[in-house]
Amino acid sequence: MLQIRHANPSDYGRVIQHVNAWWGGREMAPMLPKLFFLHFEGTSFVAEDDDGDLVAFLCGFLSQTEPQEAYIHFVGVSPEHRGEGVGRDLYEHFFDEVQAQGRSVVRCVTSPSNEGSVAFHSALGFDVDRVARDYDGPGEDRALLVKRL
Repeated sequence: MLQIRHANPSDYGRVIQHVNAWWGGREMAPMLPKLFFLHFEGTSFVAEDDDGDLVAFLCGFLSQTEPQEAYIHFVGVSPEHRGEGVGRDLYEHFFDEVQAQGRSVVRCVTSPSNEGSVAFHSALGFDVDRVARDYDGPGEDRALLVKRL
């Protein structure tokens, strides 16, 4: 049985130690600064097993620019728990939280070549708004995803 709760600053060390390993050794940790655990507790979540071990996390926030929008920045699920619905559960918690705060649109980005991520988001009701070339710098194209709540 998993418990999902709001993330807090003390969760950062637990999360960041797993990020690169959960991405198959890719250097992903710089994409997840501690500020998400300091300033976005209300819209970020961790999932833990019965022993309190970290299973997954989601970091998101309310857009400061677009008053109807929220954004999911980073999500990770332990390889041992993929395919169990944990990611879906985290997204649903985020959707409920931001909708309660008056948001009706959720956005996120992924690599257009990451077919698994695109399929996962499609199954959650996201549409590919567009593919943006060089979105995160030269050669860093991104699929811009949107879900209307």
